Amino acid sequence: MKVQRRTVLGGMASLLGAPFALSLYPAGAADKIRIGFLLKTMQEERYQRDKAAFLARAKAMGAEVIFDSANNDEQSQLAAFENMLSQGARVIVLQPVNTGTAGSMVTSAHKSNVKVVGYDSMLVNGPLDAMVMQDSWAVGRLQAEAMVAWLKGRYGSIKGNVVLIRGQPGDSNANTMSSGVLEVLKANPDLKLVADQSHEGWSPDKAMATSENLLTKFGNKIDAVICNNSGMARGVVAALDAQGLANADKVFVAGSDADLVNIQFVAQGKQAAEIWKKITPLAESAVETAVTLAQNPDKDPRALLKFDRLINNGAVDVPTIVTPVVLVDKTNLDSTIIAEGFYTRQQVYGK
Repeated sequence: MKVQRRTVLGGMASLLGAPFALSLYPAGAADKIRIGFLLKTMQEERYQRDKAAFLARAKAMGAEVIFDSANNDEQSQLAAFENMLSQGARVIVLQPVNTGTAGSMVTSAHKSNVKVVGYDSMLVNGPLDAMVMQDSWAVGRLQAEAMVAWLKGRYGSIKGNVVLIRGQPGDSNANTMSSGVLEVLKANPDLKLVADQSHEGWSPDKAMATSENLLTKFGNKIDAVICNNSGMARGVVAALDAQGLANADKVFVAGSDADLVNIQFVAQGKQAAEIWKKITPLAESAVETAVTLAQNPDKDPRALLKFDRLINNGAVDVPTIVTPVVLVDKTNLDSTIIAEGFYTRQQVYGK
């Protein structure tokens, strides 16, 4: 995907990556606007937060939401998408199961004069109207930079065997996150990428099986494992635990999504790092984008939205709003996750 950077103007809206300042959206301003919100899955814990934040912001703006998820099944998602069109959604916010084929759904929506906003994962080769996503470029880079610091602290130099655990094969978001890891590896030639494996359905069980096989193959001589999400990181930790290696002083493991169990692993010293993707700015920006497009159906989204980047997805230049991500480890857990109320101290530490 080709990216063009664009300066974002306008107070808090700029800081949050939102299309407009919140004060421009009083409750009731979007009366009778019906928008669809279609997630690829509810498998990961974080998606309960995405759904709750999206519904709350839509309610505050007076918009009605048709919600569904697809259990990581492409055909189920297509059926749900068509159902949203039949129910009169004016804009659909879509997190695609298959980023490579979802463009056909956008084309279908456009035939019904319905716009589509991408959510979290950029679909390719389709005429997407707008995109709201977390800074996926930064995810892998932050994970890998933390790994480099960990290896240097352990060995006094940057060397070791590294495993990259990716999500769905061909998924654009998995590829974008992984690209940050690969860039850091390229800059550190003494790091050896011993495995780069994708996993259908972002499956924790499959990630665990991959890790078990690699530990056997390399005689447990794996120094670091970087995962595209929290669920797969849990699978990795489970495999390490069986070998007495689930210890952040022995093997570096990083995940992404900040599921509670993973944050507990960080606190307990089983996992080195997690990427905290701030869900509320993402979900709220998606609602605000959808409502803006629904209220202005005949206008070019690029003229309506304050966006961070233009990203060419193979079909069009998509105006893209980017929301922040934060690396969390044992040193800053209290000042990030807990201080900002994502989890309580009791939830994380049990006390």
